[in-house]
Amino acid sequence: MATASARHILVDSEEECHSLKAQIEAGSDFVDVAKEHSKCPSGGRGGDLGTFGPGQMVKEFNDVVFSDAVGVVHGPVQTQFGYHLIEVTERSE
Repeated sequence: MATASARHILVDSEEECHSLKAQIEAGSDFVDVAKEHSKCPSGGRGGDLGTFGPGQMVKEFNDVVFSDAVGVVHGPVQTQFGYHLIEVTERSE
């Protein structure tokens, strides 16, 4: 069965998501940005969500994690919880 590891940053607005993504692309550390800005309890761990299988996350999140490139910051991705930046750190097929 496929598994993936990912980290994310959850915020309330698409604009904030774009702003944080620009900071990361300009060289800010994903972990530091997550710790400072993420609304998810995982923010305290730098956004780390650990390892999980298909279907364990909401559909929009799952679609990115199991189909988009590894090692790239994706987003904004809107879910029922808010707006996410998602970095897939590892994936096995």
